[in-house]
This record gives sequence, C-alpha cells and structure tokens, in this order.
Amino acid sequence: MAENILYRIYEWYISRGLVPEKMPKHVAIIMDGNRRYSKLQGNIDVVKGHEIGVDTLEKVLDWSIELGIEIITAYAFSTENFNRPKHEVEGLMNLFVINFKRLVNHEKIHKNEVKVQVVGRTELLPDNVREAIHEAEEATAHYNKRFFNLAIGYDGRLEIVDSIKKIIEDVQAGKVSIDDVDEDMVSKNLYTAGLDDPNLIIRTSGEERLSGFLLWQSSYSELYFCETLWPDLRKVDFIRAIRSYQARDRRFGV
Repeated sequence: MAENILYRIYEWYISRGLVPEKMPKHVAIIMDGNRRYSKLQGNIDVVKGHEIGVDTLEKVLDWSIELGIEIITAYAFSTENFNRPKHEVEGLMNLFVINFKRLVNHEKIHKNEVKVQVVGRTELLPDNVREAIHEAEEATAHYNKRFFNLAIGYDGRLEIVDSIKKIIEDVQAGKVSIDDVDEDMVSKNLYTAGLDDPNLIIRTSGEERLSGFLLWQSSYSELYFCETLWPDLRKVDFIRAIRSYQARDRRFGV
C-alpha cells in the first residue's frame, strides 16, 4: 500500500512539468521485450508475455488520451516475425483476432472517438485476422478525433517499395508524369497516407534501433529509448519519454 502511494506521488510529481502546448501530436511505439519478459518470469509461455503486452498497449492508449496525444502508432508484427516459431505466430494471430473483435464494441474507443487502422501488408495475414481487422476498422471508420494505428505485417523498406510501385503504375497509366513525382507523392502512397509523421518514437527494452519501423516517416522524429521491457512499462516511463521530447530543441535540420 505504501509503495503504491509513493508511486502515485512520484507520478504526480513528474507530470507537473508537462506543457500541453508542447505535447506531441503523434507518438509511435516499438513494443519490444515481450519475449524476454516471458523468460524472466520463470520462462512462462511466450504467448502469455504477448498477452500482457496487449494490456500495456491498452494502458498506453488511455494515457495518451489523458495527455491529449491524438495519434498512436504501435509496431505489433513485422513481416520478419512470420519466421518465429509456429506456436508463437499462431498465438499472436489468435490475440489479434480476439482483441480486434473487442475493439468493435470497446467502450473507451467509442467514447473517445478513436479511429482504428492497420498499416502493413494485411494480405499476408490469415483470413480470420483480416476479417477481425475489417470489423474494427469499419466500426470506427467515422471517427477523426483520435487515431490508433497498428503496424501488422509491416516492413518500412517494403512500404517504400510499395509506394514506388503505385506511383510507377500511375505514371504508366498516364495519371501523373515523372516530373510530378516528389516527396509528397511518395508520402501519399505509403500505408500511413493521411497521417502526420510521428513527432516521437519510443522503443522499449533497451535496444536502440528502428528495426525498419516508419523509415520514411521518421525523418524528423525524436527518438527515445528506455530499458523497461514492454510488459513492464509504467505510466512514469511514458511520461519520462514525453518530458524528454518536450525538453528538446526541434530544429528540423536548421
């Protein structure tokens, strides 16, 4: 009880200096550490670690709404993750189905008008996962106040390649000319078309790399790396990342 009270006091203390006007509009997250967490917890089933990671993501969405952050994009499953053990991949696919179906009637999602979207090569996913994704996207398609994006079947290099392919097809069809091709056109053909680029990218577990996440969009993103494993992430860890972002002098190459 005393420990919980002390934590609440510390959470309040470090929140005091946050400036609403300097809050990042778009925070992207590389949710790393679920597998290591499973090992550290007595080598529990790795899928259980991912289940706890889902709970953490829901908390982060709550914190973001509370802080006024409009867009959250989380790296949930890369194209390379298909190479993981069959048991883990099947467990993750089952978690996607369960949780996307939960989002269809999720009270907080609808109360806060959160639009749910998936970015990535969804055609690589099993039919039941794609169906659950479609249900969640359809149920929230009319919202534009807040955005919750999950990168699934995602790879940043492939995203850029796919964007270029779309542009080539438009050039060949005579819809645009070579001279029309610019950065804006590439952005409009990415999986994240229509979304602001992330202001802040957070990666948990102590690894300091992007691992192919939002390679085009992260050009001017602030990066924040923390040692905490994703399932262990606390609100104070999230607030520290926001405080670090607000303390930086963002010059955009100037």
